[in-house]
Amino acid sequence: MTILSILKFPDPRLHTVAKPVAVVDERVRTIVRDMAQTMYEANGVGLAATQVDIHERIVVVDASEARTSYQVFINPEIIAQSMEKKEWEEGCLSVPEVYDIVARPDRIRVRALNEHGEAFELDCDELLAVCLQHEIDHLNGKVFVQHLSSLKQNRIKTKLKKQQAQS
Repeated sequence: MTILSILKFPDPRLHTVAKPVAVVDERVRTIVRDMAQTMYEANGVGLAATQVDIHERIVVVDASEARTSYQVFINPEIIAQSMEKKEWEEGCLSVPEVYDIVARPDRIRVRALNEHGEAFELDCDELLAVCLQHEIDHLNGKVFVQHLSSLKQNRIKTKLKKQQAQS
């Protein structure tokens, strides 16, 4: 398995809309394994292919307490969501050391393919629901900071550009 390089905000590639996966084959399963390894290495809860400069609709998530079993969502789509919203403090591997409150639907239903190309639907709440919405945003070219005010977005961009210049 390979540890992939994670794009950092405000890299413009993070705003690329991912294309659907046409065939779930060994190439896609290799990407999934590499993404999972990368997510665990970076101590993340989820990772979208867009974040590692692969612009295909692939997400890996591990919202388990033990952090030992990741789930795969290929071509994920939210097919239902609750009207109730819940606020969560979110962070992102592409926006290091930045955390802020984002309100999202409390419960969602997702349709996707697994790593074998089999279709499934899953009702999600709590951390899994937040994480999937966050990662699907990535596939749609949106970073979580875009849910924040313009002022906060500009402060985050400035902070990260300074960090990148110093490294």
